Amino acid sequence: MSRKKTRRQFLKHTVYAGAGMWVLGHAGCAGFQPRPRPRRIAPTERMNIAGIGGGGKGHSDIVDASRGNNVVAICDVDFERASGVIKEFPKARKYKDFRKMLDEMDKSIDAVTISTPDHQHAVATMMAMKMGKHVYTQKPLTHDVYEARMLTEAARTCGVVTQMGNQGTALDGLREAVEVVQSGAIGPVREVHVWTNRPVWPQGIPRPTDTPPIPAHIGQNGWDLWLGTAPCRPYHPAYHPFKWRGWWDFGTGALGDMACHTANMAFMALKLGYPTSVEAEVADDMNDETYPSWSIVRYEFPARCQMPPVKWTWYDGGKNMPQKAIDAIKSYTHGHDISGSGSLLVGDNGTLYSPNDYGAEYKLLPEKEFEGYQPPTPWLPRVDGKHAEEWLRSCKGMGTTMSCFDYAGPLTETVVLGCVAIRAGKKIHWDGPNMRITNDRKANDYLRRDYRSGWSL
Repeated sequence: MSRKKTRRQFLKHTVYAGAGMWVLGHAGCAGFQPRPRPRRIAPTERMNIAGIGGGGKGHSDIVDASRGNNVVAICDVDFERASGVIKEFPKARKYKDFRKMLDEMDKSIDAVTISTPDHQHAVATMMAMKMGKHVYTQKPLTHDVYEARMLTEAARTCGVVTQMGNQGTALDGLREAVEVVQSGAIGPVREVHVWTNRPVWPQGIPRPTDTPPIPAHIGQNGWDLWLGTAPCRPYHPAYHPFKWRGWWDFGTGALGDMACHTANMAFMALKLGYPTSVEAEVADDMNDETYPSWSIVRYEFPARCQMPPVKWTWYDGGKNMPQKAIDAIKSYTHGHDISGSGSLLVGDNGTLYSPNDYGAEYKLLPEKEFEGYQPPTPWLPRVDGKHAEEWLRSCKGMGTTMSCFDYAGPLTETVVLGCVAIRAGKKIHWDGPNMRITNDRKANDYLRRDYRSGWSL
């Protein structure tokens, strides 16, 4: 992916991908030699876990994966930010380059957690899967649409157990809400509204022009590794730590950060797949460096599985969210206050309102019409919110994961396609099976990036 590609070459590759062939990774493509399948792990056996990204969310991801297992390696370019988890697992080998870690410790690693900035998710996940490692990758699964399609196909070929880190998937409340909708309690759903209190980091700002020194504990090599797939630029605390989410090169904005959580329940309940179109309305501070301070993204999904077409609207901006967005959401809450984040599924016979990030709580509205309502007999497994444990048990042959890449990949594709619409500045028409935008050739360029030399899928 480091090589520049012509428009014709790009379209050729996307057609291949839509047909079930994945470029730079398909077993039938020249140069790809899949490794042996993951070794069989007994239910009582302790797995060897490596963590890529140990600061922030990476800390808790490694801790969650460590229960009943061994943490043998931790990789982070910033040992100071990752100091907490490094102290917690003093016997784990430390690395700054995950490529070196996986190469040197190949035979000593069974599974990997990946909690890097978004722009590094795909390359780390793909390398681990090709080496036969089970993977738990934070949301959004990828930075780009193309990457999500590639990881979905790769997971099937490599035979590893996968899970995306949208923890709400494991909550009993979300699974019950899915059952309530699919049982027909609110009737056919034709509209979905999802919103978030993000961003809580800067967006709609220009690139900084000053060049402060790279902190000594990171160093030039560490900064180069942090940039990874992204184009070179000078270090600045405007990017690391945490504030990277608002920059096009590194993050996926409020939409990419939160929709894999907040839209998850609706996406699952309504069996949404590829949208047919996406259109975005954004703040006037939109620029080539960062996401806008607020956006409204409108998706249209076709009829599927005897369900009617759905119009799904996403709203972000936090304190900058425009009043018209607040009014649109409030018009469906039947007098209830609007939560900071939440979702509404509007059916012919009622509305399901979830007032939190994960879809784990819900109300059926109007409440008077649903007095005495009893949810259907559960048919989805319950794991009491233990998202990481569901993955770990699956790695040992006990059950499956609900946010495996077969599900998380299409969800992520849909989410980050909204980021493409934000950049395109117009309504885009989407041919999902062939992974291409049919009405704007230039917008197709936003589906994938050219990686820097040394980084590839």
